[in-house]
Amino acid sequence: MSKTIELLEINTDGGSRGNPGQAAIGVIAVSGGQKVFSLSERIGETTNNVAEYTAVLRALETIEEKEIYTEKIRFILDSELILKQITGAYKVKQPHLQVLRKKIVDLIKKLRDSGQIKLMSFVNVLREKNKEADKLVNDALDNQ
Repeated sequence: MSKTIELLEINTDGGSRGNPGQAAIGVIAVSGGQKVFSLSERIGETTNNVAEYTAVLRALETIEEKEIYTEKIRFILDSELILKQITGAYKVKQPHLQVLRKKIVDLIKKLRDSGQIKLMSFVNVLREKNKEADKLVNDALDNQ
């Protein structure tokens, strides 16, 4: 087991050019001002909402893959809708988004059960406060 991170802040973003259209995700994970990991990936043709969900899911998958242990994770998103759907404040009506939400919820449970994560929160910020993750989305769409 590697050293436990006290607080891991993860900015995520997803977007598509056209809705649906070519889509990508951007994730930046930071602890104590140091980058732990980042992701900038095209995910094919899909909607903005699917891209937003996929960014959170890929961040969690990366935590599992890299065997990152953390006391607290703070997800930072600029999509209030996705945040409220993931946390259960809003109902998810579309079946394909229900599947993505279930994958996220199941993976969070798995990571908690394994001791990789203890506490988790989701914070909504204005788009201007999520520029680095947004840049990673655009980099993926522009350069891949």
